[in-house]
Amino acid sequence: MTGVALACLALLAYTYLGYPVLIALLARGFPMRLRRDADYEPSVSVLIPVFNAEAHVGPKLESLLALDYPMEKLEILVYSDASSDGSDRAVEAFAARHADLHLLRADRRSGKPAGINRMLETASGEVLLMTDIRQPLDPGALRALVAPLADPSVGAVSGNLVLRGRSGAGLYWRYERWLRHSEGTFRSMVGVTGAIYTLRRRDLEPLPTDIILDDMWVPLKLRLRRMKIVFEERAVAHDDAFQDPQEFQRKVRTLAGNYQLFARLPRLLVPVLNPSFFEFMSHKVFRLLCPWALLALAAVSIAGVGNPLLALLALGQGLFYLAALAGRRLGRPGALARTFVVLNAAAVVGLYRYLAGRHTVTW
Repeated sequence: MTGVALACLALLAYTYLGYPVLIALLARGFPMRLRRDADYEPSVSVLIPVFNAEAHVGPKLESLLALDYPMEKLEILVYSDASSDGSDRAVEAFAARHADLHLLRADRRSGKPAGINRMLETASGEVLLMTDIRQPLDPGALRALVAPLADPSVGAVSGNLVLRGRSGAGLYWRYERWLRHSEGTFRSMVGVTGAIYTLRRRDLEPLPTDIILDDMWVPLKLRLRRMKIVFEERAVAHDDAFQDPQEFQRKVRTLAGNYQLFARLPRLLVPVLNPSFFEFMSHKVFRLLCPWALLALAAVSIAGVGNPLLALLALGQGLFYLAALAGRRLGRPGALARTFVVLNAAAVVGLYRYLAGRHTVTW
């Protein structure tokens, strides 16, 4: 039982501490070489899917019209997934201020992938800015996002989502953002921030209409073609951090989508076919194993309380889960413990929903 406990601890320690430190060292010692061109100004189509987001339409479109980029090279496409609030009217009110702002509307809900496919049919720009309605962009975001695309080896460029608030999810996102930055500096990210990223129009194939994680499907397909996925820290979008109940639901959907990716793109799990196999396994696959490692660790610790080491582990786990139960009442440590438990619980529920076919592409 001691061996099982140590193996579980090793997996957890490597996944959440060892790998992030290792990839940060690799990024520092062996950064990729890119050709960024600050004067590169291709035509850009902005693709924004919307469902009942009237309150966010104004701030988002205002931020796009304030971009430090030639407006004559900017096309804005908004897809309304059968919105039933005032989202469509809010978009149409902005059309008078930008000639190339167009609203595409579905008569019934069909999900984000179908919306992206419909906008893709209309888009005329050389580059696509993929973004969500909730997150306004900084003025320099688009210029920063297109500069690395001057390098033909770059397939997609992820922006930097900055979350407001001090919830556990917000603190966890800072950790995740640091990890992504390290991967994108070393040789390639294994996903992008769906709220803000760019790629060339010619590199985006129509999406399967039932795909859950377009922001992993798209960049990983490019990575399998040996193209680089890079992180651009200066391209900033802003959002509010979710509280744990909302974050749990979001992560359940995301993690169900991970299992779908494994099934649809099995090449990701083959070292000679996936040029980022090391990062993909360490960042994505091992995290899905961690909830089971936590359960196994708890089981062997309780069963072996006569063993001093296992008794100590049982005590430590008990204190950790009490801290998670207390949450923000214990300050930052409690908030982080609670978020850690929430995210690992979401991985278990995500697997159940995927196996049960209860996942959905609507949001």
